[in-house]
Amino acid sequence: MTTPTTGPAGTVPLSSLFADLEVELESTRRLLQSFPDEHADWKPHEKSASLVDLAAHVASIPELGRMIAEEAEWNAAVTPYVPPKARTRDELLALFDRSAEGARRAVAAMEAASLGDEWRMRNGDVVYFAGERGLLLRRFLVSHTAHHRGQLTVYYRLLGVPVPGMYGPTADGM
Repeated sequence: MTTPTTGPAGTVPLSSLFADLEVELESTRRLLQSFPDEHADWKPHEKSASLVDLAAHVASIPELGRMIAEEAEWNAAVTPYVPPKARTRDELLALFDRSAEGARRAVAAMEAASLGDEWRMRNGDVVYFAGERGLLLRRFLVSHTAHHRGQLTVYYRLLGVPVPGMYGPTADGM
């Protein structure tokens, strides 16, 4: 990924803020490669998302990163959320690859000065959250993704699916 290496005086360079993005994206892809198609509709609890719905969410999170990097806001009243329709490992990987490539391009094209710009997610007059673009990119492309990857690894473990390593080997030796 090519990103600017210097930011405005007194700021952290853009490349430093997102130096781990590629590693995080690769970890997410490894986890999706282990998706067990035969358990797509499984849920650990009645209030939980199904395995496939959680995996599709994980696969699509980088698209939100692209939106944060490229657009001033997301207004669900204008552009409603449509849950991704991936149902199989291959469909999840294709969804993730498209989503991740869009995020990579958007982050690489950003100007460091835009990291302080406000970004909002709202539905009409209801603002779900607003904050600095740079913070929200980190929160969603790394933290939010890691949170849901963690949930997905628990689903895998409960189903007996070997869990791939993301920050080193797992109990499954992967």
